[in-house]
Amino acid sequence: MEKQKRWFVSRLRVSLVVMLVVMTFASLVFATNAFAQEADVQEKVLTAEEAGVQKFGLVAAAIAFGLGAIGAGIAIANVGAAAMGTIGEKPELASQALIFIALAEGLVVFGFITALMILGKV
Repeated sequence: MEKQKRWFVSRLRVSLVVMLVVMTFASLVFATNAFAQEADVQEKVLTAEEAGVQKFGLVAAAIAFGLGAIGAGIAIANVGAAAMGTIGEKPELASQALIFIALAEGLVVFGFITALMILGKV
């Protein structure tokens, strides 16, 4: 048992190192122009009223997405635990259990769409 645990830990470390190397390489290759600035860009100066509206719009979008994600996490935790218990007892109900998990995941989608709608108005 100890040998399997050491093997798993070593494989996990190798996987993390490989992932970090791949992510570093990808960020160097694909994000080189991310901080470049065009020469002809005119910066828009916001008035105090526009800045206040934009501030509250951004906060509202963050709250909409954040609460949707937290709610989905809580729902998936409860539904997923019940679904795994059900699948353990009756494997033929696996497809129905996964449907309930997908319904709980829909909360994130609704929060994301609401956040996009708010950001579209700001």
